[in-house]
Amino acid sequence: MEHALTVTKLAETCGLSRGTVLYYESIGLLRPSSRSAANYRRYTDKDAARLRQICLYRDAGLKLADIRTLLDRPENDPSSVLKRRLVEINDEIERLRDQQREILRLLRAKSSLWRTKDMQKDKWVAIMKAAGFKEADMHRWHAEFEKADPAEHQQFLEYLHIPPDEIAKIRDWSRQHATA
Repeated sequence: MEHALTVTKLAETCGLSRGTVLYYESIGLLRPSSRSAANYRRYTDKDAARLRQICLYRDAGLKLADIRTLLDRPENDPSSVLKRRLVEINDEIERLRDQQREILRLLRAKSSLWRTKDMQKDKWVAIMKAAGFKEADMHRWHAEFEKADPAEHQQFLEYLHIPPDEIAKIRDWSRQHATA
């Protein structure tokens, strides 16, 4: 007989939070095999294997709907879903490279940009968003700027008239999240 796992133990076996497992259950991606007399969820080794497969597909960047399709219809070949995701990732990488090139262009034009005295943080953020940057892209941008040239990053933030305490927070965060 298989041993039963609680939701917490199941989550721990896959390095997930209890909330994530419960979320997967709420959307029908994972179901407990049974319930205890006290109505606690009980998961089997088979359930744990399904959760590990979910984690594997999530690590590959698959959407939950695609994962459900693959797991609920094992006769389907996963290669078409995986190939589609690979194309999506390549498109995302290309979008990020376009943004990177745009940032470099903006930085090269820095001398004229620095002469613009009325540039403010809100205006700069609006320009970046109009260029297709999301919040996460701007965070990565700050981290890379900090890593590449901390002094110039400081100068740029001051140029945007950002208060010193906010500059310190931005730079601290950027140093902590800069890629090695």
